Amino acid sequence: MKELLSVSIELARRGGKRVREVREENTLGVKVKSITKEGAEELKTRGDMESHREILYGMAKAFPEIKVISEEHETKPVDLHNVPDANKHEEVVNTKIKTDQLIPVSQIVVWIDPLDATKEYTEDLRQYVTTMVCVAVNGDPTIGVIHNPFDNETYWAWVSYGHSSNLKQQEKTQLSKDKPAQIIVSRSHGGTVVEILKQAFGENTIVIPAGGAGYKTLNVVKGLSNAYVHTTAIKKWDICAGNAILNALNGKMTTLDGNYIDYSSKDNVQNEKGLLATMQYHYHYLERLVLLTGQLGK
Repeated sequence: MKELLSVSIELARRGGKRVREVREENTLGVKVKSITKEGAEELKTRGDMESHREILYGMAKAFPEIKVISEEHETKPVDLHNVPDANKHEEVVNTKIKTDQLIPVSQIVVWIDPLDATKEYTEDLRQYVTTMVCVAVNGDPTIGVIHNPFDNETYWAWVSYGHSSNLKQQEKTQLSKDKPAQIIVSRSHGGTVVEILKQAFGENTIVIPAGGAGYKTLNVVKGLSNAYVHTTAIKKWDICAGNAILNALNGKMTTLDGNYIDYSSKDNVQNEKGLLATMQYHYHYLERLVLLTGQLGK
């Protein structure tokens, strides 16, 4: 697992390098690949595909027997002899983590989001863009890597083993009626969601619109928001890495009906039940949201 963590870190950075280069060259080649149930366009760019190739083929060469699920797909064959070897012994991993764990490959699924926040990427809102790799063991998000290619900052964590130095445990704080909740949500969520969140948590609630599930989860992990709420369906490659990081730091991510998310199957890549991510007081927020779940889904 330690080698798999090292490879995941390097490949998230490799993918990020291509994402940055394509953006700076302004050769995005934007295409609409699908339309969501809510009517939003799902976009694909050269950056998505270049990053996909770096991460998917790098992982296939390093660990050919491991099942990998990526947001992007292509049918063009690739000669893995031409793919550079990934470093299985990252110095930062060896420094931070002294022990290891052996897991049968049959229990492992790797989830890849080669470019999170594609819409924002096309709008040159670079702060929201990340590349993500997640390792799930028996469906549980266990290793998460989120790389910001424009800040060149990488966040990683392995549940029960350690995390990057730029991630820290939050000190326990007290809930206060005098301090409004800060809730981060998707930029695509409309005014109705804002109204409902204020109904749940009070009129003074601060609702922060942002792009990218990776960005929003890190915002919670860093203590900049109390919770990340998503009210519609979301793909599991968007949330697995952030879920693993939350787990490693004693945070939580569940659906809006309070269930943990299973990452074991490539046959079920979508979480239909929305999500809530927090570092503290998860069930405080969940209880108030559960009462309004029917309205949130509208």
